Amino acid sequence: MNEIIKQKLTLLPDQPGCYLMKDRQGTIIYVGKAKILKNRVRSYFTGSHDGKTLRLVNEIEDFEYIVTSSNIEALLLELNLIKKYDPKYNVMLKDDKTYPFIKLTAEKHPKLIITRKVKKDKGKYFGPYPNVMAANETKKLLDRIYPLRKCSTLPDRVCLYYHLGQCLAPCVFEVQEETYKQMTDEITRFLNGGYKEIKKELTEKMSAAAEELEFERAKEYRDKIVHIETIMEKQKITMTDFTDRDVFGYSFDKGWMCVQVFFVRQGKLIERDVSMFPIYNEPEEEILTFLGQFYDKTNHFKPKEILIQDETDLSLAEQLLQVKVLKPQRGQKKDLVKMAVNNAKIALNEKFSLIEKDEVRTIKAVENLGELLGIYTPHRIEAFDNSNIQGTDPVSAMVVFIDGKANKREYRKYKIKSVRGPDDYESMREVTRRRYSRALKDELPLPDLIVIDGGKGHVEAVRDVLENELGLDIPLAGLVKDDKHRTSQLLYGNPLEIVPLARNSQEFYLLQRIQDEVHRFAITFHRQIRGKTAFQSLLDDIPGIGEKRKKQLLKEFGSVKKMKEATVEEFKAIGIPANVAEELLKKLQT
Repeated sequence: MNEIIKQKLTLLPDQPGCYLMKDRQGTIIYVGKAKILKNRVRSYFTGSHDGKTLRLVNEIEDFEYIVTSSNIEALLLELNLIKKYDPKYNVMLKDDKTYPFIKLTAEKHPKLIITRKVKKDKGKYFGPYPNVMAANETKKLLDRIYPLRKCSTLPDRVCLYYHLGQCLAPCVFEVQEETYKQMTDEITRFLNGGYKEIKKELTEKMSAAAEELEFERAKEYRDKIVHIETIMEKQKITMTDFTDRDVFGYSFDKGWMCVQVFFVRQGKLIERDVSMFPIYNEPEEEILTFLGQFYDKTNHFKPKEILIQDETDLSLAEQLLQVKVLKPQRGQKKDLVKMAVNNAKIALNEKFSLIEKDEVRTIKAVENLGELLGIYTPHRIEAFDNSNIQGTDPVSAMVVFIDGKANKREYRKYKIKSVRGPDDYESMREVTRRRYSRALKDELPLPDLIVIDGGKGHVEAVRDVLENELGLDIPLAGLVKDDKHRTSQLLYGNPLEIVPLARNSQEFYLLQRIQDEVHRFAITFHRQIRGKTAFQSLLDDIPGIGEKRKKQLLKEFGSVKKMKEATVEEFKAIGIPANVAEELLKKLQT
């Protein structure tokens, strides 16, 4: 604990509020709330902690706090701060998914569509459907039963759907408004849980058609009934009141929490959502944070009713969600909550062994590497590699590993601009200069360790740029390969020395993964650039083909092989004149 933290701890108030933990770069890594700020924040720096909390505490170099007037105000502020700063130690609902709806449009000729956006356009929306397949299958079923139009714009002739009996063809035939009203009313009734009535009506119509010896029509009704039974009645009825509700159950152990959410729609349990994450506060508080994030981050529409277990604060949950929240004490609702809790316990136990294995490969390996090099735990590692063939089309690439895992969103590709000929050292100087000049300018997070795929010359070239040009003091290591192109030695220090690294250690495997990944990324980029260059240079001396047409040919054909197989007519179809196309084919075939 540093002096800044010691002094701030003595000034903490006995009031509710939020606190923001920062690392040594000033990045907010955790946001929490507390009924009494003084007690909660001090607890991080006193007593013993489990592994994950200890990792958080070891990264804290400073903190801030915001006092609120009530606990619910602190909870709402916490959710807003998490949304704003996206701290890495907070609960993250990473899927960010939105659930689909079935929409009945309010057009002159209505149609059914699947959409994830709800607009105020007078259309009717049914859902959401957490199970996308269920939404698609339900729409297909309705398409078979009710022949609404399927096209976006009306064509000038009937389509296949008309011949299949799945469209009334308003493009050609006049359709009465009363016909549409009858169909839309039945669809609305169907999707609001009245499919049994629709099935009963179809059964009666089938019987009547059979009695009148209209067997083809009777068969159509029978097929529709079969579709309804197949899609709708395979779902087990769990409630009898047809109310939409979500059921939350959670379990916690060893500093981790699992939350299971059961989605009940029209009385049926149709899907569930499972989330698992580390916790740093009391479970009763963490579940409230989860509830707030769940509906905000997933854009999931709140149902009419939410069921929670006894340990959750009912009053705060209702204030937070602004819907009816219940703690059922008996009956089917109580059984649903118990089922969610039991599933959470089972999932948590099954995951522990996998989590432990993953931590050994990632965060433990990162911690061990930091100890081996005598530096802070390198939570963020950035690695660089060059690629060229005898100096042609030189490129470089950077990959990012955070807590031992590749973060592909932050990978970067670089075309080398200032270097002529095969000069790996100057290429590495250029790319690291560009990367960290930009990082300083845009206040991007700096790495805890930079790894260079190369030997002493590469590392010293980068060190010169970092220290003498940019004034940065970032730990720098080099990875040397053996004659079989496998990770062989780790270079570190000033002057550089070989760091003894056990070949069967997780930290060695981590470095191996980093080196293989940055090499793969650089080689792939170089092949793309080389392919485009070779393609375009082939077209250089052909009259009538300039830069614009080169790009057009590259976009259309993608390779020389496909261009050789093309005909003059295919070239003309994309706007290449016949005489230019003939000259091009002549050159390609020589």
